Amino acid sequence: MGRSVVRVWALLLTVLGLSICYYKVFYLGLPLKPQNDTEVWTIQAKMHFVGSGGPSIAEFYLPHIMPGFLKLDEDFISGKFGLSIQEEGDNRKAQWAIRRAKGEHNLYYRITVARSSQMETWQSHPSFPKPPEYPEPYASAIRAILEDVRGSSADVATYTAELLRQLNSPTPSENVELLRNTATNPEQWVNEVINILKGVRIPARVLWGISINDAANHTSLQPFLQVHNENEWLTFNPQTGKREVPANILAWKVGEKPLFTLTGGKNSSVDFSVIKTYKEQVEVARSGAQQLNSFFTKFSLLALPVPSQNVYRVLLMVPLGALVVVFMRTFVGINTFGTFMPVLIALAFRETQLAWGLTLFTIIVATGLMFRFYLEHLMLLLIPRLASILIIVVMLMLVISMVSNQLGAEKVLSIALFPMVILSMTIERMSITWEENGARHALIQGLGSLLVASMGYMVMTNEHLMYVMFVFPELLLVLLAACLLMGRYSGYRLSELYRFKEMKKIAR
Repeated sequence: MGRSVVRVWALLLTVLGLSICYYKVFYLGLPLKPQNDTEVWTIQAKMHFVGSGGPSIAEFYLPHIMPGFLKLDEDFISGKFGLSIQEEGDNRKAQWAIRRAKGEHNLYYRITVARSSQMETWQSHPSFPKPPEYPEPYASAIRAILEDVRGSSADVATYTAELLRQLNSPTPSENVELLRNTATNPEQWVNEVINILKGVRIPARVLWGISINDAANHTSLQPFLQVHNENEWLTFNPQTGKREVPANILAWKVGEKPLFTLTGGKNSSVDFSVIKTYKEQVEVARSGAQQLNSFFTKFSLLALPVPSQNVYRVLLMVPLGALVVVFMRTFVGINTFGTFMPVLIALAFRETQLAWGLTLFTIIVATGLMFRFYLEHLMLLLIPRLASILIIVVMLMLVISMVSNQLGAEKVLSIALFPMVILSMTIERMSITWEENGARHALIQGLGSLLVASMGYMVMTNEHLMYVMFVFPELLLVLLAACLLMGRYSGYRLSELYRFKEMKKIAR
């Protein structure tokens, strides 16, 4: 019964820990590797106009719904102009106003975005358009094209794709050729397609997007076609007929209204520029989680003050060191002085480095052990004897630090980080083991403690593990599950293969 309960708890803890980790990686976008950089684009719109000397109002459409992108930052530079932000359906608009605008003025809008797996969608539901009255000869050409497309399609998506295929055919028919002559630029071409779709009462509109590359100046918005199938808006490339928002296109606005309108001024213009930089993926994912108002962002270690973060970066590695001790004692059978003494020694090795740490630990324990044997002859009580050993350990550390300072050995100065009480207890326990079981057994336990501490040091100083445990602390649940499972192990240890080797010979 007990074994089954442990297995159930271990399974539940593992599933819970890994599920939270999966959510953070694949939904919030947190990377599994440290120091991962991701591409970040900054798009700046510069609006220039000349004021007429009286009140002036400037309106500019801003990015709102951006499938495949995450907004990291947004800035407005408008001087003395008042600023208000409004939402209009699937659009968002900034309005600048000033009582007197005279001479030249520049307004700036800047947005920083990064790629994201979070796919926003446009939520508006349009009404069915009324079929327009096309003038001849265009009416006959449009009716012929629509009838031809109807027979080669099954729904709104396939109807639109087939219409664009015919309209963009390299060998167009006379009807298509007639319609092509009415459009002289991409915007007019999309509006022409929208007008044609009204003939079959398919809601359609133009989507404006900006191409983001490494760097670009004086770029402009590009038009795309959107149709509604009664459930969602579908985006098509009006030139190729492909149903997609290209990966390098940032959606800016929808609809036919002008991007920039000005009241009380003249000679207005809008100029876009784009630049690409790099940013840590952890920060990008954190910004995205904040925008989603995620529970895990509010209670993330990344939200703590920097000093607290540094403390937990170390503390979260202690369970990994403890797991190493459990594994080495349970499955390998290595004896140590104390259960978690190797973990504390491994923490001290983080500052002294492994080689110096092993050397200093050996010197202090060996010297302290000699003093301990002498104190045994003085017939002291247990508590005073332990206090005496503690004082001797501190004195040894002071002497070593002062000597190393004169020799210029900076690493040795960090000996003060060794846990003095643990060193004292190690000396006491080693001396008792020496007296009760002999020098050989005491040395084996001492060497086992150093071996396990060295392995714990290598695990606890691994940069990748430190990053994973700090960003995904829910993995502590998985470590807990592993400890529960190892706690029910009652089989042979690897060291026992040596103990029973004589029995193997007899069995043969």
